[in-house]
Amino acid sequence: MFNHILVPIDGSETSMLAVSKASGLALAFGSRITLIHVIDNYPFIGVGADYALGQNEYIAAATSSANTALARGVAALAAEGLHSDQRVIDGHVVHEGIVDTAQALGADLIVMGSHGRAGFERLLLGSVTQRVLQDATMPVLVVKGG
Repeated sequence: MFNHILVPIDGSETSMLAVSKASGLALAFGSRITLIHVIDNYPFIGVGADYALGQNEYIAAATSSANTALARGVAALAAEGLHSDQRVIDGHVVHEGIVDTAQALGADLIVMGSHGRAGFERLLLGSVTQRVLQDATMPVLVVKGG
């Protein structure tokens, strides 16, 4: 039913719940899994020498964090006997990076976690999951965290 599952992860426990759910689906359907972590390479708005140094430090830290999250996901899948591909995606808008990657790779399911923010916190932080649900052309399974 599902041949290729895309799982965006950010290192949170909620995203690891999504990895676990994707694992079960992959075992049931014989699916491939691709884990991704989207990095916003342009979080700063500024000019000058300090900007460049801050940007380089940010990219190094973000890439390290992405690789740590992906390694954790790969290890969880390997413990279930599953192989996965993994990618760090450069994307100024996280939900677009997820949807664009799913389409480019031919994924037929996205499994992702949602932190379940509501009210003012959701208004301030937005909802990547909600935007993926709006824009994705393939099914999206949302795993809600606590």
